Amino acid sequence: MASSHSADIQVLGKEVILNMLPKRVQNSHKGTYGHVLNIAGSSQYQGAAYLSSLSALKVGAGHCMLASCSDVINTVASKTPDVTYLDLGQSTYGTIPKDAIKFISAIANYDVVSIGCGLNLIGGVNEFVLNFLKKNKNSYTPIIIDADAINACAQAKAFNFPLNSIITPHPMELSRLMGVDVQEIQMNRAKWAWEASKEYDCIVLLKGHETVIAVPSGKIFINHTGNSSLAKAGSGDILTGMIAGFCAQGISLETSACCATFLHGLAAEIASKSLTEYCVLASDLIKYIPFALKAVLSPN
Repeated sequence: MASSHSADIQVLGKEVILNMLPKRVQNSHKGTYGHVLNIAGSSQYQGAAYLSSLSALKVGAGHCMLASCSDVINTVASKTPDVTYLDLGQSTYGTIPKDAIKFISAIANYDVVSIGCGLNLIGGVNEFVLNFLKKNKNSYTPIIIDADAINACAQAKAFNFPLNSIITPHPMELSRLMGVDVQEIQMNRAKWAWEASKEYDCIVLLKGHETVIAVPSGKIFINHTGNSSLAKAGSGDILTGMIAGFCAQGISLETSACCATFLHGLAAEIASKSLTEYCVLASDLIKYIPFALKAVLSPN
């Protein structure tokens, strides 16, 4: 593959990730480690907003603001005191209303934005997502585009992702974007991740067994951590939150994606030793992020 596609392929490992991790300093405050804006959730998928917000903080971000509909905020606020909230109102479908963009101030006020986890594409959410991304197409603020935000873009014609963005599709979502059969994508995961990154001029993180991170310039990262315990609802929301949390601390989207992907998989492996691959839930996975970080920070 390397010769036919002229790509620079690197396998992620503990030493690589250790050198990529953002540094911690004693003379610091929450602003030192960045502000995340997480646009996520709907009445039907409230857990996605909770998991993605909490995991951003769990990897070290200083602050995470969840922007969502009223029902989601009420639920998440009852579960954790660690997140702050921006109430965008609510459509009759239990989703963020299509005109909610008026409540979101300039994203330059944040160090990173994530959008898509559990949004549910009904009640005008499509229009909201596309308007938000188009409004911020030239923003230098990193934007992580996941799940239903990817699907909204796939339904649009001739859509361009923002200047500094990463998309995190699973194979079916990439299939919708590229118009390529899922089986073809699964047979040539690195190829299609890179093809998508070039076509849309953004970083592409193709989720699944041996996650692929492709950069338009030709850098491709392959991850070998993880196991079948990640085949659970909510796992992808945690990955998105982890990417946002790392990026908020001042490292690039590319580096953040590598750190998050490796540690996400490693946390699953460590959790499975105690709980088995059958029993790990997404909510369990968050609890094992610290053990994954410890394994990298103190490999011996």
